[in-house]
Amino acid sequence: MILFQNGHVISMDPGRPRTERCDILIDGDRIRDMGRITPSEGVEVIDASRMILLPGLVNAHLHTWQTNLRGMAGNWTFGRYLQAMHQGLATAYQPEDIALSNRIGAMTQIHGGTTTLVDWCHNNPTPEHTDAAIDGLRAAGIRAVFMHGSPKPAPAPGQRPYSEIPMSRSEVERLAKAELGPLIDLGLAILGPRDSTFEVSVEDLKLAREFGLVASAHTGGRPFMYDGAIMRLAAEGLIDGKVNFVHANNFTDDELALFHDCGGTITTTAEVELSMGFGRPLTGRWRDLGGDLSIGTDVEPACGADMFASMRMTLQYQRDEDYRAAATAAVPLDESKLLTGYDALGWATMGGARMLGLEDRIGSLAPGKAADLIAFDCDDPLLAPVLDPIATVVLHAGPSQVETVMIAGRFVKRHGRLVQAIARSDTEAMEQSAKRIIATAGAQLD
Repeated sequence: MILFQNGHVISMDPGRPRTERCDILIDGDRIRDMGRITPSEGVEVIDASRMILLPGLVNAHLHTWQTNLRGMAGNWTFGRYLQAMHQGLATAYQPEDIALSNRIGAMTQIHGGTTTLVDWCHNNPTPEHTDAAIDGLRAAGIRAVFMHGSPKPAPAPGQRPYSEIPMSRSEVERLAKAELGPLIDLGLAILGPRDSTFEVSVEDLKLAREFGLVASAHTGGRPFMYDGAIMRLAAEGLIDGKVNFVHANNFTDDELALFHDCGGTITTTAEVELSMGFGRPLTGRWRDLGGDLSIGTDVEPACGADMFASMRMTLQYQRDEDYRAAATAAVPLDESKLLTGYDALGWATMGGARMLGLEDRIGSLAPGKAADLIAFDCDDPLLAPVLDPIATVVLHAGPSQVETVMIAGRFVKRHGRLVQAIARSDTEAMEQSAKRIIATAGAQLD
């Protein structure tokens, strides 16, 4: 057993104070107790009096297979991204490229304090690509939900476009029966109403429901493929708490309200949305409905997969929106509605947990829940002095300030370093992988 003693704890548990001085006792892969605890013989005691402890972050949306193309899309529009990435670069990936990107991408997520990764994998043209993606996650040691998706190549002559092809039932059945590992769950990254016909959307949502899986779809950045998409899917009874839409910037107020009333969840990736012209992140609109938001980092070729940056970007963008709205209306700002650092931390913890239906397991620190936690050193020169632990974490911290990461009771980062190091041979392999993919896809990029 391990006892973190007398830490600054931000539990994110609604039954506990927002911040408290507290001990946390880890027994195996679970939190056994919290409070004032007298250590028994054989317990490893860690002096946490100069630490901030909080639940591990949940990155609710990342295309981890793109890790080896970091920086490639820094100046791309969304249209450029769709053409160059999905019809060009993605088609050149071999299974070993996916395995490498997923392993290194997941390890860098751990380095940055993410303990649960939603790997939205839509470059799996063969079962071998899919298995390689899962192998990469497993090798990294991260907790993950593997969202099995559909590739989006340009159709060859005589082929149907991807928008008319439902997800493979046989492949979903295979994955549902497979032993993915104790830390990996399965979900479906469906095409959804933006990228498929109504018939395909219905079939994919029914498939997810049949297997009891969360279904996540991109829904912003361009119009839906068919009119009245949200109303039609809701009328079919296909929107519930296991349906997650990412972005959703293009929803009308009526569509967003209906989606909320049906129990659907929203994930925002503010930095990519602002960079690629998706429209305004709908953080405030979803807040006004009482919705529970989750956040992710999305496209690493376009921006860093840093959950602290994502928290800040989402928070400060919406604060600016609220300030501007009050100024335009010439009324005082309603400060009771102003989003706070605690709200932002909630999006990155319990928001992601609820989106996945895993709030009984992750997202907060409480007895009985998974021992997934991260810690900061209060004496870090970029963080000190710690006057408000929540503000310190949300507004000042970054991946390099994450001192400790624990997943399922096991240290995966300690004293500021990954336990399983990323070697120079790994980064060299990433470079070689990227160069080969870019060379192979050169014609499409031009």
